[in-house]
Amino acid sequence: MSKNYEDLKLSDDFMFGKIMEDNNLCREVLECLLGKTVGELEDIETQREFRYALDGKPIRLDIYTRNDETIFDAEMQNLNHKRIDEYDLPKRSRFYQSVIDTDQLMKNQSYRRLPETNIIFICTFDPFGADLPQYTFRNRCDEIPEMELQDDAVKYFFNCTCQGIEIADNMQALYRYMMTGEPSDELTNKLHKAVEAGRRNELWRSEYMKELLHDFDVREEGRAEGREEGREEERINTEREKSRADAMEAKIRVLEDKVRELEAVIEGMKGDRR
Repeated sequence: MSKNYEDLKLSDDFMFGKIMEDNNLCREVLECLLGKTVGELEDIETQREFRYALDGKPIRLDIYTRNDETIFDAEMQNLNHKRIDEYDLPKRSRFYQSVIDTDQLMKNQSYRRLPETNIIFICTFDPFGADLPQYTFRNRCDEIPEMELQDDAVKYFFNCTCQGIEIADNMQALYRYMMTGEPSDELTNKLHKAVEAGRRNELWRSEYMKELLHDFDVREEGRAEGREEGREEERINTEREKSRADAMEAKIRVLEDKVRELEAVIEGMKGDRR
């Protein structure tokens, strides 16, 4: 988060979360992407955090909601000057799936109670480099590819950079809006109005600035820890070098003593010959 608040677009994580809190807009975006009716959504949670062990890795989901049968996790993904492989989206989706399942199934409940899950990554880059508008993954059998595991877990990766091929008009308009911020149909016009209203929302602005400040503090704390670790490492290296030097000096003194002893022996032998 480094943009001015007035410059935020729907593709920016903060604005995406705020706009998708609107039940109708969230439903319409999901239906546009998935190409199916989603129906009435229950409570939409933004930045839903999960942690199941004190020392376990926490996750924070951008959008977490459900209908009667399906849980939806929608994540906005921007490169932000990083490489695609740094995001490790395949294994991230695997971890998200496991955490959501753990959250849903209480002790002694039947596995049949696990709902269908749709994990959705909306990417402003091509996550797999095949120039497809979307990548859909289900678990299948290697030996019989047409046989699905039917575990009701589906992972979607949407490539908003893809244009000009066989894409539904409404999805192409949504992709274009994600990339450029320019609306071109009914849904993107609704989203654009919501974004413009959001830019004037002083409460959201204050929240964004607090998050910016928090991120800045975290970075500064990390830099301070890095500097302290650097100083500690330098101190340890200095002590290690000093210990090595002291050890070498001690060895030299021992050798010098032995040389003096040998010289004394040699001088004694010379005296005996005389």
